[in-house]
Amino acid sequence: MNTILQSILSTINNFEHLGAEENNALLKLIKKLDSEIEILEFKLGRTEKIKRTTGILLEETIEELEQKRKGIEESNSALNKSLEELKSAQAQLIQSEKMSSLGELTAGIAHEIQNPLNFVNNFSEVNVELLEEMKEEMNDGNVREAESIANDVIENELKIIYHGKRADGIVKNMLQHSRSRSGEKIPTDINKLVDEYLRLAYHGLRAKDKSFNAIMETDFDESIGKINIIPPDIGRVILNLITNAFYAVQDRSTSSDNTYRPTVSVTTKLLLTPSKARQEEVSPSGGGAGGGLIQISVSDNGNGIPEEVKDKIFQPFFTTKPTGQGTGLGLSLSYDIVKAHGGEIKVESAVGKGSKFLIELPKV
Repeated sequence: MNTILQSILSTINNFEHLGAEENNALLKLIKKLDSEIEILEFKLGRTEKIKRTTGILLEETIEELEQKRKGIEESNSALNKSLEELKSAQAQLIQSEKMSSLGELTAGIAHEIQNPLNFVNNFSEVNVELLEEMKEEMNDGNVREAESIANDVIENELKIIYHGKRADGIVKNMLQHSRSRSGEKIPTDINKLVDEYLRLAYHGLRAKDKSFNAIMETDFDESIGKINIIPPDIGRVILNLITNAFYAVQDRSTSSDNTYRPTVSVTTKLLLTPSKARQEEVSPSGGGAGGGLIQISVSDNGNGIPEEVKDKIFQPFFTTKPTGQGTGLGLSLSYDIVKAHGGEIKVESAVGKGSKFLIELPKV
């Protein structure tokens, strides 16, 4: 029995005037209280035990959470490191794609410049020989023969001047395109730009593979005039699309008979009545697109693009070319460049018939 209740019970027993009935009632009450106190003491002991157990579990949980927190921090650190490595790898791949385009462009420029230089060198050598002959004829007194040779020299000199100016024009055009600062749009003759990059792409591929050959067809809308673009960026897009078209016809020619005529067609067109939705997108004020849209089309009669691949061709790192022949960034970068110009790029293709890429740019 509880010590306090025992003390109370001892005190009650000392009261002689209490009757037997009252004494029994008190005893029952004390026993009941004693029973309830025992239950309370049991519950209290159990509560203390639960409290101690809970404290232990709480400490273990806190320790486990701390370990998980450290694990998450380590994972975040590893993820951040991986992200930086991926960004670095992506930057290297983008640079690789740009260098690949630059390589093709450089090869084309070198070929374009080499042709007039060959003429200059050849005619210069011929002129040296002709002048030597003219000196001999003059020494022999053959004035008419000397005059005839002089006329040939003059004619050759005119050809040298023509081809020298041609080489000079190629260099100046390329320098003009490259001088545009990043993000700076300048008025550009889009027909001239497309024609230049078409020839540079063709000669660039010919420089790498002498057996490569293809028919080039052009149809330029002379009513377009100049449009505001970043020439090196749009030039990169055009170069990429034309190079891909040449690759497509070359790929098909390897598995076709002699009747196949690999053909790449490039056209420009002024769209004076763009769709209402497209017009509002280009010019939210509703004032049109400064005369509509400019459409550049690059088409080929290659193998075409399978339907299941169409939706993926503008995704970064996706390529249908064999390993080592493409980064999968050409069309992705082209898509971003066209979008940055407020334009749109799309593709139409049928397996066995070829592909057509369409670029639409606002004429502003």
